[in-house]
Amino acid sequence: MERITLGQSDLSVSRIGLGTMTFGEQVNEAGSFALMDRAVAAGINLLDAAEMYPVPARAATFGQTEAIIGRWLQARPGLRERLVIASKVAGPSRGYDWIREGSQDLTADQIVSACEDSLRRLQIDTIDLFQIHWPNRHVPMFGGLYFDPAKDKPVTAIHDQLEALARLQKAGKIRYIGLSNETPYGVAEFIRLAELHGLPRVVSVQNPYSLVNRVLENGLDEALYRHGVSLLAYSPLGFGSLTGKYDAHGLDDPAKPGRLAIFESMRKQRWARPETLEAARRYNALARELGISPATLAMAWVSSRWQTQSTLIGVTTAEQLDENVAALGRRLEADTLAAIDRIRWEIRDPGQ
Repeated sequence: MERITLGQSDLSVSRIGLGTMTFGEQVNEAGSFALMDRAVAAGINLLDAAEMYPVPARAATFGQTEAIIGRWLQARPGLRERLVIASKVAGPSRGYDWIREGSQDLTADQIVSACEDSLRRLQIDTIDLFQIHWPNRHVPMFGGLYFDPAKDKPVTAIHDQLEALARLQKAGKIRYIGLSNETPYGVAEFIRLAELHGLPRVVSVQNPYSLVNRVLENGLDEALYRHGVSLLAYSPLGFGSLTGKYDAHGLDDPAKPGRLAIFESMRKQRWARPETLEAARRYNALARELGISPATLAMAWVSSRWQTQSTLIGVTTAEQLDENVAALGRRLEADTLAAIDRIRWEIRDPGQ
């Protein structure tokens, strides 16, 4: 599989990365091991985790995904050196009172402590890419639409967070840093402060990018391009909505085919909005008209965009993994791209 270099780093990662948020919830340990083995055999070398995984986040399963990856690595001596291991420290609490006792701040010491905890669970000495899962400051995210200055409040500054990350880097506990669910301002400020003070420079941003959520194209893509930062595109299939599994019965299929249907908490998310599911039906219908599966169209579109350096996939079966990998590099004709843009013009980004 083709590889790319993340930002201004020496991290060479596959054009598809394996997201692991299903490990420990929808996928048991044996199944997780099998999926990671299959991904590596397909040429995938990037594994992306987070301290709060699996999803949906629960106190009982906090850190379980990293622990599964750690046991998998221990059972496969020599494999660690071939992989790029990424993980994330959770931002200020979004109701997760079991993470740092529900702290509404992400302090420098908390960043260091979270990294050390992740290292213990992963059973490795160094995390290749350590990311801040969501911003410490108030921003509209995870379905939020508007920035509200009234919600702004004092929190640990970006400069202080960078200094904590520098401490970890100097100690050899992380190699490079990244951001997730960030804004153009956030990217620019992290870069500015890093260059001004000689602190670690962001090499990647992990944000949603899919047919039902193209808000990245409203300025963030320019910021990434200008600053030489790579995009790790997550939720390329819109949390499953772009596979067609919800087209016929919505979220009420008795077979409960995916996480939006299985988990009640997921039904409140942006991916489960009626508008998002209706938009997905439009794109899925286009795929069928073209004689390809909806997932293939969605993956081919995201992975072929100039904005995308690597696409993160979250799967529960070998078949899903194989289909996503097969879509990599598939060329979409100009009239197909035009048809996609016509749909987007009518419905915009309901999965924002």
